Amino acid sequence: MIASLLLTLSCLLLLCSSFTRHGFSINTLRRINYERRIWKSRILKANPKKDVDRVGSSVVNSADEDESDDADANQQHAHNNNLHKRFAPKVAWDRHHQATLHLLHGDETIVDALNDYATVGTSPHSQPLPKRVTRLFSPNSQLVSSSKEWKRLKDHQDKIEKTHLRDLLMDKERCDSFFAEYDGVYVDYSRNRATQETIDLLFELAEKQDLKGKMEAMVSGEKINFTEKRAVLHTACRAGRDQIGSIIVDNVDVVNEVHEVLDQIKEFTEGVRSGTIRGYTGKRLRNIVSVGIGGSYLGPEFLHESLKTEPEGINAALGYSLRFLSNVDPVDVERTCTDLDPEETLIVIVSKTFTTAETMLNARTMRQWLWDFMGNDKEVVRKHVVACASISSSDKVAEFGIDTENYFFRFWDWVGGRYSVCSAAGAVPIGLLYGYDLFEKFLEGARSMDHHFFNTPFEKNIPVILGLLGVWNMSFLGYNTRATLPYGQALLKLPAHIQQLDMESNGKCMTRQNVDVDYPVGEVDFGEPGTNGQHSFYQLLHMGQTVPCDFIGFVQSQHDLCLDEEELSSHDELMANFFAQPDALANGKTVDELRSEGCPEELIPHRSFKGNRPSNSMLLPKLTAYATGQILSLYEHRTAVQGFIWDINSFDQYGVELGKKLAIDVRDHLKEARRKENNEDVKTGSPATDRILNYYIQNGRSICEQEDESDSIESKKTHRDYPPSHHNLGGQNGKL
Repeated sequence: MIASLLLTLSCLLLLCSSFTRHGFSINTLRRINYERRIWKSRILKANPKKDVDRVGSSVVNSADEDESDDADANQQHAHNNNLHKRFAPKVAWDRHHQATLHLLHGDETIVDALNDYATVGTSPHSQPLPKRVTRLFSPNSQLVSSSKEWKRLKDHQDKIEKTHLRDLLMDKERCDSFFAEYDGVYVDYSRNRATQETIDLLFELAEKQDLKGKMEAMVSGEKINFTEKRAVLHTACRAGRDQIGSIIVDNVDVVNEVHEVLDQIKEFTEGVRSGTIRGYTGKRLRNIVSVGIGGSYLGPEFLHESLKTEPEGINAALGYSLRFLSNVDPVDVERTCTDLDPEETLIVIVSKTFTTAETMLNARTMRQWLWDFMGNDKEVVRKHVVACASISSSDKVAEFGIDTENYFFRFWDWVGGRYSVCSAAGAVPIGLLYGYDLFEKFLEGARSMDHHFFNTPFEKNIPVILGLLGVWNMSFLGYNTRATLPYGQALLKLPAHIQQLDMESNGKCMTRQNVDVDYPVGEVDFGEPGTNGQHSFYQLLHMGQTVPCDFIGFVQSQHDLCLDEEELSSHDELMANFFAQPDALANGKTVDELRSEGCPEELIPHRSFKGNRPSNSMLLPKLTAYATGQILSLYEHRTAVQGFIWDINSFDQYGVELGKKLAIDVRDHLKEARRKENNEDVKTGSPATDRILNYYIQNGRSICEQEDESDSIESKKTHRDYPPSHHNLGGQNGKL
């Protein structure tokens, strides 16, 4: 009876914990009841004459079963005691109960305890647990890789390994169905090593992982960033005004706050561009220096480069310049400040916490640069420095000397740095250079892809399909690298942005149940615009390790060119390569083809291509601000889809923190070494670090210890030595 009650209690506990905390299905309960029946069957075989005291009775039926009458219980008491001693059910169910309590907390003692109990001969009365019971309570049982959907894909992988893209691409019905299109974005994924069965199995995996539910939780403001207990709402940064009131987080109307900040940014950027907001000396502010690192830099720079040669962007930016200062390397400061007039320069500091070491050192450097030329009046900073930071950092912003009333543009903890280009981090520098209206078109494009992602069935959902294929390529086919290859020079910074977006988001090793993943996650991303990449690393793509590729092309160029007597335009030449490379990767070059071409026999092994290398091809009408927003949103959602399937947190970045902490320790050692008058070695506790750090100290010097150096920032040649040409083009409304 006690064993029955313990089982009932433990199973109810598992049921409640599963549904309320982790969304487990009813199958968990069914498996426990199945194991109960197995154990009951064993005991009945040992004593076929009488039933046992309902050891392990079902949670569902235990409340309805009739109690054994007292007389029958008394008659069987002695025999059942012996039976219980033999199989030790109390111990078994007690351990089962403890395992249930800790199952969802990743307690490593669970497996040890169950394995001890499952080992025959650990005590005179022990009985081995079935392996399926051990698996049930193993932390690995919580991994998606233990699901039947995952295992079906693993079995299906063996079938795919026997196919070749050369043959798959001859299947017209397959090719005609392996594409998706939305709002001008056309994606062909037929050159993946996949069949319709593969796609169907991936959709089943998505359903098992509740992909739709996780997407809805993200967009509605649930705190899916469970390690930092934050919502993930970068999509709210581009939500339309018609969505005001639809997302409430911590009693705050998120979309309303977003538009309050966007309205503030619009008013400020238009004031600067019209000349109503001027610098300390009364000059117009024509140069913008955006100081930030990571997502505060890579996303805005990617957008800036995309708009730089867009016709509307060219006209809007006339008379203005935008530079990014990200690296703490002083050379980056030198390159950024070259030829700039401090009196015409506005510094934009982008740091959510306003504590990022590299950003704040560069911010102090730029502040000093302004003071060196205009004096250290506090109004210099108030007129020439703005901040994009979280509202919780307002005290630090004010302490820096920034006007928090008019020159402080907030964003929120629910916007991660790598997802922040649609927030003030991108809106302020881009709006200052190109005007707020063009930035708004970028937001509209991102909003369009958001709508597609959250409302389109998976069968035609571009980010979902690309995300699932990413999981397939990485976790099943074993391709741990991926290339982003835009055939448009204006997207030269997209691969670097995707690199951070993907690798910082999905470079994880732990699931949300605190269990180590036992399957590959998180690709290594890289890329380069075509055709430059073709003459750099495409050799490896064709004949080295297999790297799935994303080719991105455009029907029209931002600026096409056709020379006299040329049959094709420059853009057509570029796009010929865009169409040829995916086929070359997929089909390769066979030995028979080489022989038919008369290739020397000794060169055939060196010139044959195995092919069978997967890729996606994405085609858009033209690279505009709108299209750039679509591309950004698409890749953000692809990253989220993969993280949702892998059951990891794509929205924290603790891996970045360890190096920062160690850098602080090294900085302290360097300060100590610079203060020492003798040459005593620094001791860090690591012999390897001691050796190279002391070599650096002994063979270098600190400029902070020198006076009147010719290369100090104060005495470098500046705009006073090389004055810029003064003009008044008036931006997009001025002279061309």
